[in-house]
This record gives sequence, structure tokens and C-alpha cells, in this order.
Amino acid sequence: MRRKSFWRQVVWSRLKYNRMALFGGMIVLLMFLLAGLAVLLPGDPAAIDIKQALLPPGGAHLLGTDDLGRDVLLRMLYGARISLLVGFVAVGISTLIGILAGALAGFYGGWVDAVIMRFVDIMLCFPTFFLILAVIAFLDPSIWNIMIVIGITSWMGVARLVRAEFLSLREREFVLAARAVGASDLRLIARHMLPNALSPVLVSASLGVAGAILTESALSFLGIGVQPPTPSWGNMLIAGKQTLGYAWWLSVFPGLAILITVLGYNLLGEGIRDALDPRLKDQ
Repeated sequence: MRRKSFWRQVVWSRLKYNRMALFGGMIVLLMFLLAGLAVLLPGDPAAIDIKQALLPPGGAHLLGTDDLGRDVLLRMLYGARISLLVGFVAVGISTLIGILAGALAGFYGGWVDAVIMRFVDIMLCFPTFFLILAVIAFLDPSIWNIMIVIGITSWMGVARLVRAEFLSLREREFVLAARAVGASDLRLIARHMLPNALSPVLVSASLGVAGAILTESALSFLGIGVQPPTPSWGNMLIAGKQTLGYAWWLSVFPGLAILITVLGYNLLGEGIRDALDPRLKDQ
């Protein structure tokens, strides 16, 4: 009840007055609605109709058509589903790995902490994007491989956050009291410490979704991400690069979709971080 009251009375009371955070939340909600709308619209995003090729925005095709006569709006809506799926699955994988590694390091300390954190340091020595490129080079460029690779190469920040929280929590009175009555290590971690360490993880996850969407778009733009004819904002960008001089809509609209979506998640994440900051006082 105390944590529910904290989220309702403190976090929400701060968040609802943060206009930029609310704007970001509206963008995120809108993207979910548009992604869900894709399955309700008639038509196949991969259907080719050369007679309708490179039609400008307007009329029956609100955002125009590409060089194969495919409707850009329909492909963007299906691309939104791909981007959101990649973002949430990849962040889910990285968050689970980071929570596990950080909880073990912070709870047990000693050699367990040393081994895990040295491995984190090694992982951080490699630029994440180039590490993803190296791994993808040995795998088939499928959407599931991309989500898994992004997830297993971006958990280090979450691990550090959780470890720091556990180091401060393990000497708190409620943890010592639970240990004194015979609570097991698993119960201490899962029931007493982890719920109190999730606030920074939530902020990291919301910002991580934006990063995962950008990474997937970059991989698809390079041709090693989601493969055609499956629509993705990244491969729509690369497809429109050749016709940018006379079919600007093929690159502008997917680029704007990436920009607006990433902006929405970043604004929402920043707002959640400010709302969870204990140093801020209610106005």
C-alpha cells in the first residue's frame, strides 16, 4: 500500500504537471494506437502495383507510394509495429539480464561483485553498435535475432543501476530485520530489495526503448536489419535514398516517424526520472 500511495500521490502528482513528459506520453500512446490500427486497414503492405508507382501524397494514398507502388502509409503503420516490438522485447531482455547481474553483484558483494562488474567493464570497452554489427554478421538478419542481439549487448547500464541500489539497500533496517527472522537470500532479493530498486530501472527502460528503436532503424538502413519486403522504418529510409531528389516522401515520412517516436520516449523517460527524484519537492 505504501508503494502504491507513493506512485499515486508523489510520482503522478509530479508527472501530471510536467508538460513535456505528458507530451511524450501522448506520442507513445499515439504510436501504439497507430500500430494497432495497421491490422484493421485493408491492403497488403507488400503488394506490388507498378501502375501506382511513385505517386505523391494525396488522394487514395495519403503519404504517397514507393517505386513498387506500395502504399507508404500502410507500410509505415506496419513498420511502427516492428519498431515497437523490437524496442520492448530488446529492452525486456536487457532489463532482465541487468537486474539479475546487478542484484547478484550488489547483494553478495566480494568476489561475486568483482567478477560481474569486471565483465561489465569489459563489455563497456566495446562500442555497443559495433558489437551488435559484429554479432549480426554471424547470424541471419531476422527480426528475432536483432531483438536478442540488442538485448544481450545493452544490459550493462541496468546492471550498474541495480547494483548501486542493492549496495545501499542491503544494510537498511528492513533488510536486516528480514534476515534476522530467517528470510532466505531469494526472498530478501525478490520481496524486500528488488521492489525498492526498480525506480531507476524504469527510467532506464523507457529511455532504452528509444535507443533500441534507433539501433534497429540503423541496422535496417545498413541492410542487415529487418529484411524486405517486411516494412521497417529503417529499410524504408534506405529504399527512399535513391529517389530522394524527386520522391522526397519516401524518406521524409519514415525519418519523421523515427524522430517523433524517439523524442516521445525520451521526453517520457526524462519526466519519469524527474518525478522519481527524491531531491525534488512538491510544488
